[in-house]
Amino acid sequence: MKKSFKLFTAAAFALGTLLFSTNSNAQDSEAWRLGVGLNAGVATDDPYGLVLGGDLKLQKDFVGPVSATLTTGYTNFFAKDDFNGVSDLGIIPLKAGVKVFVTPNFYVGGEVGAGFGTNDGAETSFVWAPAIGWGFGNGLDLGVRYEDYTKYNTSQVALRVAYGFNLSK
Repeated sequence: MKKSFKLFTAAAFALGTLLFSTNSNAQDSEAWRLGVGLNAGVATDDPYGLVLGGDLKLQKDFVGPVSATLTTGYTNFFAKDDFNGVSDLGIIPLKAGVKVFVTPNFYVGGEVGAGFGTNDGAETSFVWAPAIGWGFGNGLDLGVRYEDYTKYNTSQVALRVAYGFNLSK
């Protein structure tokens, strides 16, 4: 028990040191950034298959490895052909979140918000989306996320390819 506590304490200290002492080159300036992204994914639940979309992500970098994000765009869940009478599902998400750079380029993040259905009679859904990614020094960003829309009983695993513009220069 004592050994487990020491191991846990050492691991927690190492993780804390890693998270709060590493600094991304992109994080030194407390910059504002605007990312334009394309998303391609796979729905995890029937009746949908392919998911495609685009987004705009406003990012505020803080000193250290932490950034705040605000994201909107359009996501389309394409209905599978073998589900007759089911329409594609269009969603306009509005999410706020946090991105933490664990190394100078690798980040983990999460966003929560609302997904506004664009179909007739579609309701607003709670959406949550954990993500990991790699930010390149030239503005390119590659990420993978799981995104769940609770009201629609559907989710996706998506790849995001984006380019970020520094708005602070």
